[in-house]
Amino acid sequence: MSDLFPRSKCPTIPLAEDHRLVQLADTLDWTALEASAQRIRLGKLKNSAGRHPHLRANLGAMLLMSSRSMGYREAEDMIRYYAPARYLCGLTETDWTPDFTTIQDFTELMGEEGIRLINEQVVLRAVKEKLADPRTVVADTTAQEAAIPYPNEMGLMSGFLRSVRKAGSKVGGLLKGFVEQTGSQLEAGMKKAREYRLFGKSKESKDRIMGQMVGIVEKVNQRLGEALQELGAQPRKLHRFAIRARAKLESLQQTMSRLLPQIRYWIRTGSVAGGKIISLHIPQLYAIVRGKAGKAVEFGLSWGVSRLRGGYLLAVLGKSRREMEDSKFAVQAVKDQIALFGRPPRAYAYDRGGYSAENVVSLRTLGVKQVGLAPRGRSSWPVSKESRARLVKERALVESGIGTIKSRRYGFNRPAARSLPMMGACGQRAVLGFNATKLVRELAHRKGVRLSG
Repeated sequence: MSDLFPRSKCPTIPLAEDHRLVQLADTLDWTALEASAQRIRLGKLKNSAGRHPHLRANLGAMLLMSSRSMGYREAEDMIRYYAPARYLCGLTETDWTPDFTTIQDFTELMGEEGIRLINEQVVLRAVKEKLADPRTVVADTTAQEAAIPYPNEMGLMSGFLRSVRKAGSKVGGLLKGFVEQTGSQLEAGMKKAREYRLFGKSKESKDRIMGQMVGIVEKVNQRLGEALQELGAQPRKLHRFAIRARAKLESLQQTMSRLLPQIRYWIRTGSVAGGKIISLHIPQLYAIVRGKAGKAVEFGLSWGVSRLRGGYLLAVLGKSRREMEDSKFAVQAVKDQIALFGRPPRAYAYDRGGYSAENVVSLRTLGVKQVGLAPRGRSSWPVSKESRARLVKERALVESGIGTIKSRRYGFNRPAARSLPMMGACGQRAVLGFNATKLVRELAHRKGVRLSG
């Protein structure tokens, strides 16, 4: 039964002071954050023309998504209807709300490096409040798994055919001849994929079907390259979805041109080729051999993580598989600390993966007094027993921090990203959420406030 008088749809309840999002909004220095975001924005744009970017609201939206793993549409919905989220974004005095595309575009604009700078400001605030101590630092590398299926040759080739068929239909009549000429080959390739899964019982039958599939994909890829060249020579311009579909087809064609020789090498030798492509859509991903029980190999990107005494984390993305090796990052982590804090840590620890006599000398040259690199073999520790016990304990705690950002709450692992830049942005956003949540919780505990929400 309806009410006699319609209920108001504009509630007027006050926000709770102890809500974690309210405390987060009141804790951070938004002026400094906006200045950093503006520098990043102007450094990537050609000019400052256009509408006001709403930096305060977009920064709040990014922090909201970092505090709890969620999608862009869910973030838009929370900011529109959830009062503490609106307060975090500075939107309590207006009815405007950023839509999901605005939030995503801002995240892409900030990128991994931009979010890392914002995260560094949160860590500097923790150091200023005496919640973190940069004089003791430990570091380690970890893998960020990508949200991709297990990479096998037949799966990659069948995925290529499906993507080509889907993207080719969106370009319009300009690729109509290609779609008509390769329609039978695309269908034959999908039949070979089903035959491989259902009837490929022996190695001989699997290799035979895979060889036939390689021939089909090679013809389709060659014809696709020719069609794209013809498309580029035409004066007619593409619009909207056709532009994105063409860019997708170009990326697929280039990736498959590199992948086919690797698949042929696998069929011929039974060994994985160096630099093997494991994803058609993010070809920069690579296999990371971890040697762990139950997960010998992880597919994604390598990160270096440093932990300050007190638990706050700093992370840096390795752009290639060789950039983030333990032997290199063991020294690079200290250099990053010097660049951020202006001085090296007094005590520094790393596991045996980063140990070498050269690294010990390099770290001491940088100014580290207590070099706690776990030695290999029968080598002795380069620190005293008391320092060794303390640094081993600190070294173990970095694993708990890495495990926390990989939890479902922060979403460091398997993020909803379809490009290398967004993989990096999502990883840094998870670290930002971890640090910001920890900062708010510890400051509230210092004031005797029990957080809610």
